Amino acid sequence: QVQIVESGGGLVQSGGSLKLSCTASRADFEIYAMAWYRQAPGKLRELVARITTYNVTNYLEPVRGRFTLSRDNAKNTMWMQMNSLKPEDTAVYYCNVQPFGPENYWGQGTQVTVSA
Repeated sequence: QVQIVESGGGLVQSGGSLKLSCTASRADFEIYAMAWYRQAPGKLRELVARITTYNVTNYLEPVRGRFTLSRDNAKNTMWMQMNSLKPEDTAVYYCNVQPFGPENYWGQGTQVTVSA
């Protein structure tokens, strides 16, 4: 059983910052990639940023330069520093964990709200 625990969401004014964290609970769990997705009301879930175990990252174009991923492989933990937040960043952010295998795991989601 793998639990994905997210934290760090909240309410912030436009231009502010938040830092999200995601931890996969199982210690013997080898993770290939970790990612953040987001889903705004009435919209499809979209990939925001992804980092592999080799520290290869990719970002959704609108967040590139504002959001930064980091990861501690030993702790199965990922962080996303979000700076210069905009109202259009408002969404529920979901952590996705992809091990070396066919499984895929999701967190429960954390709300990020950016006021104008």
